[in-house]
Amino acid sequence: MKIIRMNPLKSDGGGKTAAFFDIQTNDGITIKGFRLVNGSSGMFMSSPDQKGKDGKYYETVILPKEMKSELEKLALEEFSKTNR
Repeated sequence: MKIIRMNPLKSDGGGKTAAFFDIQTNDGITIKGFRLVNGSSGMFMSSPDQKGKDGKYYETVILPKEMKSELEKLALEEFSKTNR
């Protein structure tokens, strides 16, 4: 699994999203729309989501816990490289 695009956003104080990024699996599948978010406990990864009819947001990509933590680590490393 690798990150194929990291798009840091300019911090204008408006939103909590720090960057958008896309990944490619080892099988060559590209998944777009992951985000790095500045939360109250630090930066974390958010999976792509979609607004439901009830107004709530639901993840459209569900990752196993181990894979999600590995991807979050990769994304934070890539973000620190591109955001210097």
